[in-house]
Amino acid sequence: MNLLQILESFKTDRAVSENIVHWKTFPARPGQYGDFPEYIDSRLIDVLKKRGIHKLYTHQLDAVESVHGGRDTVIVTPTASGKTLCYNIPVLDSVMKNSSSRALYLFPTKALSQDQLAELMQLIDTLDVDIKTYTFDGDTPQTARRLVRSAGHIVVTNPDMLHAGILPHHTKWIKLFENLKYVVIDEIHHYRGIFGSHLANVVRRLRRICEFYGSRPVFICCSATIANPDELARKIVGSTVNLIDNNGAPTGEKHFIMYNPPVINKQLGIRKSSLSESLNLAEKFIRERIQTIIFAQYRLQVEILLSYLRERFAEPFGKNIKVAGYRGGYLPNQRRDIEHGLRNNTITGVVSTNALELGIDIGALDVSIICGYPGTISSVWQQAGRAGRRSGISLTIFVANSSAINQFLAKNPTYLLSKTPEMGIIDPDNLIISANHIKCASFELAMHSRENFRHDGTDEILEYLEAQNIVRQTGGKYHWSSEIYPAQGVSLRSASPENFVILNQSDKNRVIGEVDYYSAPIFLHPEAIYLHDADQYQVTELDWEGRKAYVKEAEVDYFTDAETKTDLKVLSVADEKDAADSRFAWGEVTVTSVTVLFKKIKFHTHENVGSGKLQLPELELHTNSFWYTFPGDIRFRLNLEGEQFGGSLRGLANILGKIAPLWMMCDPHDLRSISQVRSPFTELPTIYIYENIPDGVGYSEKLFNISDDLFKACLEQVQNCPCQGGCPSCVGPELEVGERGKEGTIRLLEYMLAPTPLS
Repeated sequence: MNLLQILESFKTDRAVSENIVHWKTFPARPGQYGDFPEYIDSRLIDVLKKRGIHKLYTHQLDAVESVHGGRDTVIVTPTASGKTLCYNIPVLDSVMKNSSSRALYLFPTKALSQDQLAELMQLIDTLDVDIKTYTFDGDTPQTARRLVRSAGHIVVTNPDMLHAGILPHHTKWIKLFENLKYVVIDEIHHYRGIFGSHLANVVRRLRRICEFYGSRPVFICCSATIANPDELARKIVGSTVNLIDNNGAPTGEKHFIMYNPPVINKQLGIRKSSLSESLNLAEKFIRERIQTIIFAQYRLQVEILLSYLRERFAEPFGKNIKVAGYRGGYLPNQRRDIEHGLRNNTITGVVSTNALELGIDIGALDVSIICGYPGTISSVWQQAGRAGRRSGISLTIFVANSSAINQFLAKNPTYLLSKTPEMGIIDPDNLIISANHIKCASFELAMHSRENFRHDGTDEILEYLEAQNIVRQTGGKYHWSSEIYPAQGVSLRSASPENFVILNQSDKNRVIGEVDYYSAPIFLHPEAIYLHDADQYQVTELDWEGRKAYVKEAEVDYFTDAETKTDLKVLSVADEKDAADSRFAWGEVTVTSVTVLFKKIKFHTHENVGSGKLQLPELELHTNSFWYTFPGDIRFRLNLEGEQFGGSLRGLANILGKIAPLWMMCDPHDLRSISQVRSPFTELPTIYIYENIPDGVGYSEKLFNISDDLFKACLEQVQNCPCQGGCPSCVGPELEVGERGKEGTIRLLEYMLAPTPLS
């Protein structure tokens, strides 16, 4: 069967059709075109025409003209709409007309850098013009680096390498910085939260160095659809940008199905596993050799789905169909092989985390299955865009799980289909982040005492660094005086000191992967089953000081899942307001967490078959939080006696923490929530939603300002949930919140929306 026949079968197959809660068809749309500008070098136009590009899409034309006019520009159009030409045309045209012209391309990952370089090199080879284009990253050999620095017209790199490998050594890059005409920042929607806040500071350092060498590059940014692309780009590049969002690319017919698995326990509100439903749906397409990608939320889900798919397509009845996994932690060469296999159709199915959400070229897939809400509406559309990159019919199936945020979307599909994607939130003036980059900047070039590196307080940070003997002031400038190389100690992507390397003892301690610092206690604790490319390994030792985990090959019928215990303390209040006898606030907090136990979960049935206690180091996080404080007598006002009150508070924290990410452009794990019946800080019943990011990036303040919208959405979700006493789709399981916890949570939410003072 082809894709259209399978779609028709869905309408008559009750096992599928009864679970489809919404089916939207986006009709095919013709392209909108414009002629090449006359000022573009005719040789470049001729080559593009030979490649079948006789005209530009309207957004490409507008972008080329904006950049040619010297304006910083951000282009926002869907996946596969030809954004690459928006920057390649002006950059190549510039170098062809002036051989001293230079450009710097920034991509968020090395994989995307290499992918885009290959496409650019094909165009340059066809041009037959001497435009030297090089990748500069951690894999670039030392012998090649001198050539890149001296001769590279286009240098393709990533923010991490610019931060630690280029800016601190700018004296070796004089030719680049003296002649830097364009800086391309692709996938800017990826730079949100802590990563985006870091990048904005890296760009501030880049601008300082360009100014020192007498250049003023034009910034060209590209983004998937988000609510505030021009604001996000402005914060990242530090100047006003021209927004181009008139997509002129043609699209094939696209189908979007919202699929809600059937309820298997109505009383507990438990639905059939989204993993098993995604597996069954994917098998229908893969078995017919229809190229399919399944997006899972976590690396563990990727490995479980991959294991199940390989079981189903095992020989002799697997029809020689190959399926692969793709996620962070796989080594680079393995990921390149998978990308190549998808492009040449030797791989029919792939299970991936959001690692394949970015614009890496994996060919034209037909079906995208999204297993659970990926954290943002923007990510949903990025993942959906992986199907149908050519004309013709394509399909996206969003498979909801039992969590509150997924059930909210399943019951309100128009929210997902019509709501503007979220805002990208960053905070370039985050104290910890900007202070670290002021160190890096002063190492690169002495800083003036009144230099406005951050919007406020640069001089105070410099004075503090001087007191710590890190810089010294002479002649009105602060000079670096420490022996420490600052950029090496600053990670752009997290506050993690470094990753943990995983060594396979069954194969002479060969490195098989890596896990970030904060995830190590969850995935690499002693006795954990670590899944990698569907192979099983048991952790024998976690060397915390050496940042290593030792594993051995194993064959077991279960995987492991860890649990953590969390404590929160308030340090300071940034803002607060009263509502009757209640109080809203946000401010600085410290969160202490420790992984205390793990469970063994049986494959396929997902039943608990064992557990164990753990003794691991405590991890402390300094961050921001939003909190809501009830009056001390709230339990009596709402008639929530005894254990019901504590269970209702836990239910309230659960639903707030699950729904809040819909109002932020963040991964669900970027926000956490806890309840305290008697908070040590307020001495009153309090709910906290804290940012799971060092020093926070602005989510708490936004929650403080839009709290009523959040409370309304939570109340609607809990009231409309068909369960009796609580379930994963609303306040949490009845065992966690108590028999009357759901009822009490509803009363608390109703009070929060219409608080009444004690008369």
